[in-house]
Amino acid sequence: MSPDLATVGAAVALPFVAAVLTPLLFRVLGEGTGFAGTLVALLSFGLLATQYGEEGTVALEWIPSLEIALRFYVDGWALLFALLASGIGALVFTYSPAYLHGQSGLVRYYAALLAFMGSIIGVALAADLIAIFLFWELTSLCSFVLIGYYTADDSSQYAARMAMLITVGGGLFLLVGLLLLSVVAGDVLGPGAAFDLAAMLERPDAMQSALRERGLFLPVLGLLAVGAGTKSAQVPVHFWLPNAMAAPTPVSAFLHSATMVKVGVYFVGRVRPMLVGAEWLLLFATLGLATMTICAIMAVASTDIKELLAYSTASHLGLMIAGFGFTSVYGAETGVFHLLNHALFKAALFLVAGIVAHEAGTREIAKLSGLRRDLPVTAAITTVVALSMAGIPPFNGFYSKELLFEAAVEASHHHDIGILGWLYPAVAVFGSIFTVLYSLRFLSLFFGDRPDALGHVHRPPVTLLVPPALLALLAAVVSVDPELAVDVIVQAGLEATAVDPHEMHVGIPTSYSPAVGMSAVAIGAGVLAFPAYGRLHDGIRAIPRAVPPVAANWWYDVVVEGLTDEGRQFAATVHNGLLRTYATWTLSATCALALAGFVAAGAIVPTDLGLDVTPVIALVLLVAVVGGLAVVLSESHVAGVLTLSILGFMVAIFYILASAPDLALTQLVVETLVLVIFLLVIEEIPEYYEIGLGRVVRDAVVSLAVGATAFITVLVTTDARPGGSTNIARYYAERAVPEGGGTNIVNVTLVDFRGFDTLGELAVVALAAISILTLVVMRGRGGIDRTGTRGADSAGDGPNGATGTRSDGGPATERDGDGDTDGEPRGDDE
Repeated sequence: MSPDLATVGAAVALPFVAAVLTPLLFRVLGEGTGFAGTLVALLSFGLLATQYGEEGTVALEWIPSLEIALRFYVDGWALLFALLASGIGALVFTYSPAYLHGQSGLVRYYAALLAFMGSIIGVALAADLIAIFLFWELTSLCSFVLIGYYTADDSSQYAARMAMLITVGGGLFLLVGLLLLSVVAGDVLGPGAAFDLAAMLERPDAMQSALRERGLFLPVLGLLAVGAGTKSAQVPVHFWLPNAMAAPTPVSAFLHSATMVKVGVYFVGRVRPMLVGAEWLLLFATLGLATMTICAIMAVASTDIKELLAYSTASHLGLMIAGFGFTSVYGAETGVFHLLNHALFKAALFLVAGIVAHEAGTREIAKLSGLRRDLPVTAAITTVVALSMAGIPPFNGFYSKELLFEAAVEASHHHDIGILGWLYPAVAVFGSIFTVLYSLRFLSLFFGDRPDALGHVHRPPVTLLVPPALLALLAAVVSVDPELAVDVIVQAGLEATAVDPHEMHVGIPTSYSPAVGMSAVAIGAGVLAFPAYGRLHDGIRAIPRAVPPVAANWWYDVVVEGLTDEGRQFAATVHNGLLRTYATWTLSATCALALAGFVAAGAIVPTDLGLDVTPVIALVLLVAVVGGLAVVLSESHVAGVLTLSILGFMVAIFYILASAPDLALTQLVVETLVLVIFLLVIEEIPEYYEIGLGRVVRDAVVSLAVGATAFITVLVTTDARPGGSTNIARYYAERAVPEGGGTNIVNVTLVDFRGFDTLGELAVVALAAISILTLVVMRGRGGIDRTGTRGADSAGDGPNGATGTRSDGGPATERDGDGDTDGEPRGDDE
């Protein structure tokens, strides 16, 4: 059976509908709106669960003329990601009311969180490239709102802007890659399948061959890698994720561990069968292992529990990217299985971090220890998920880490990758050692001696405990019976992402293999090095202080601040209050864009100028040319205005001779009005101007550019030859009625062209109205006096905007549920 369009569409649309209704829900339910979000997430989860075992595409026509539709593709990989988004979403919505109790802006929070969940489900199920991109960008927009939830906090706004700049910038690369992919798909699969990703994946070999034949394989691969890498916080743009920890902890648990940051990983797995090859291996395996290792090292250097988890998230994202980068089936198994495992243990760890910050009043690692006495249930949860993150057997993280080692060993047998053959396994082990270190450090928060300065730690309410407990329980189930997870969902995801899928089996190793040896080395070295954790921590933190460019935040701040400073200088140059400056920049930019467009489109070609004019018209045009020269050479303003009117009247006579009396009448009316207006204001114009030679040359160049642009535009538009064989007028006359939907050519012409004419007239009227209103307002505020000097600004200078830049580059301290850093009793439910 094929998927049901109504069910799939409802699962995607329901969160967006709820987001629109959030203000009404909040008015009725107050802070209980979070539980309404839980219900919405569970409904989406249930609708998606009904499609379990189905595979196929359903489509809803969206823009038929462009062959664009809301196509949804259901298979095991899409369902795995969509079910994770809705399932963990339900737990986050349940967690939020207690954590954010008493906060303001909850309507904005819940609406953005609902829209975000819908966007993630949309990315998971969308099979149309345009729909994928739109849902992709919606996740960035929603995350911007959620990361910047604390609107009065400079560091929160700094982090939100950073995340938006990085992810949306990467999205532009993705868009170009998708468009190139659609061009090739249109040639290979037909115009109707140009944007249909599901159709492309049905013929992956044909698509890859076509991309290589056209020389587009590497550009498309690189563009898609940039888009996925920025979204999934891969080196060197990994730094936005730790900074995003300024968001509330439920946001971190949902966006930055389980869903949004995995969108790039999901997309890499989705297109893997179509693009996998030697280049794919070198790019994604190298990128993933580098991210895994560097971010694991940075996690050891962290001083804040959420910062540690953020860097660890980026490290595990690198593990998944590396897994999908390896071309063997073990690589696909790594990516699919670890996406599930990581969502379970990392979302739980973030929720645990929220409990600690909420009840202990601090997130500083150095101030936290021995919490098991105050938070015994939380300590039990942390033990399961922290050991899973470390990859200690038999916890679920071990199985997918073992698959990564097997994939790395398999890749070492490729002779065409040279030194990387042995470097990949070595880097995988080295990065895993630091994974064990930071996992044990997080677990140590609950063991050891309790600091006296810690004070009283409150017991969290049940609604804060249940979500991480459920996630820990699921992680424990997968740990005890990994084959159950494989049979239920992982195998189906593998079949969608692997080139040569087979029946997957995982379990505790019963014999020695290179992968087992690698696991033993990583775990043993991590445990042995843990007593020296403090020295490692201090040494790693000293590196960015000694060499600032090593810190990724340093580069971001330098680039952004540099662009900001240059922007201010540019704005001061352009917006200097002089009409001559505005005209110069506006006309120059218009000419440059128009001429560049003509060149890019190949419209500027040698053409017959058609100088077969009558002597009368030639005489009129000659007088116009002489009038134009006379304007430039006139010695007074009055002479220049009168000479300019001669030029305008010659144009009107030309229209009459060209059998266009309506245009001639319009030209005469406009020219007469312009002449009268010039003569009325001419007495206000200074008799002489002091203009330097540089300005004269500049004005001459701009004038020539405007004239050349107008001349070329006329030639290009009047010399158009659709299809290369017929005149533009004949082409239009033959197709106007059948393709324009009218009853005769006059009706179609009026609809096609008079609408643009009216739009232009309305634009002119609107600009005139705005100009008049501006003058009136400026005069009322003292902006202009009779001498033309600018008056004082009654509003004064506004405050300087805060940049939000921090010297250390670390995430800002998050408020707890009360809006400050102090805990507050919430009951003794633990």
